[in-house]
Amino acid sequence: MVNENTIRRWNGEFSHKSPDEILRFFIDHFKDRIALSTSLGLEDQVLTEMAVRINRNIKIFTLDTGRLFSETYDLLDRTINKYGIRIQVYFPDASEVEKMVYERGINLFYESIENRKLCCAVRKLKPLSRALNGLDAWITGLRKEQSESRNNLKVVEWDKNNGLVKINPLLYWSEEEVRDYIDAHNIPYNPLHDKGYPSIGCHPCTRAVEPGEEIRAGRWWWENAEAKECGLHKR
Repeated sequence: MVNENTIRRWNGEFSHKSPDEILRFFIDHFKDRIALSTSLGLEDQVLTEMAVRINRNIKIFTLDTGRLFSETYDLLDRTINKYGIRIQVYFPDASEVEKMVYERGINLFYESIENRKLCCAVRKLKPLSRALNGLDAWITGLRKEQSESRNNLKVVEWDKNNGLVKINPLLYWSEEEVRDYIDAHNIPYNPLHDKGYPSIGCHPCTRAVEPGEEIRAGRWWWENAEAKECGLHKR
């Protein structure tokens, strides 16, 4: 049984361990009740390569919102073929999307934060809930450096929103370390990262960032910084 003391002990043990060591422990500990969540970003590509080396049968899943970049779909295909793995794709409920679009419009997210969060809930949060069903833990590519809202994260956390353990092996890595690992291991990545897109989500809600802007400035750029989370990692 995982409780606060267990989480605290694990953070004491793993806060200064390498991502590989963190993954090896928790993949072995939770066995078939752990999964890697990937959005095909640089961090998730690093974790996919690491996780597959440790246990190529680990569950890996991604969320297809229906509004992704074509480059993201291409990368999904390239990743599956390179590593000879399966990545489970979760889609939003078609009837919920149809109802939302009928009532609020195809690009409702530009109209208000309420609409944008509704869109994220239908296209991301509900599919995520299905993806995590039956698991005890999930692995994410969150890093402290990505945004102010992620600065207080821990390597191991209790995800009370989903009722399971969340593990962030790359929490203390810099963008440079992520890039270096990608290059050293010839890991496929989204070409948009080389065109000013450090963080890539849905096509209508992502733009390239300007020099000097923070990593996630291109996500939901019309909103204030405090609101810029879709809810997948709500704290």
